[in-house]
Amino acid sequence: MGIDLEKGLCEKIDEAFGIDSKFDVRACSPLTLAYIGDAVFEIIIRSSLVLKEDKTVQKFHKQCAAMVNASAQKELINKIEPLLTEEEHSVFKRGRNAKSYTMPKNAVPGDYRIATGFEALCGYLYLTNRMDRLLFLVAEGLKNEEL
Repeated sequence: MGIDLEKGLCEKIDEAFGIDSKFDVRACSPLTLAYIGDAVFEIIIRSSLVLKEDKTVQKFHKQCAAMVNASAQKELINKIEPLLTEEEHSVFKRGRNAKSYTMPKNAVPGDYRIATGFEALCGYLYLTNRMDRLLFLVAEGLKNEEL
């Protein structure tokens, strides 16, 4: 079985699990986009930390937790918002304005809503096979940050 470099991970998952998905990202709820986007953003951060230097898992976790939380994501989206296309900004706003019925105990409601918008954007870019764009935006948002 050869590797098709033109396919995104979602298409490869469809094939590997025989899903034959008729998935339409435009019909996806913003909270579903945020659900997958949360995981995608965390894997980006975890990967960047692991690839940079060898540390204990405890140190990786502490550093990752400092970057993958509502207030840090709010700061990141504030930095990259001027770089967003009209389409990306629309996805961010849909996520930000979505009604979530749960919230972490230590999150500020306004920060959490903005972070949800950011995660929705991450999920959208991942599901539309635009990881290069997502990585660019995250890298821009984390410039001058200790990574």
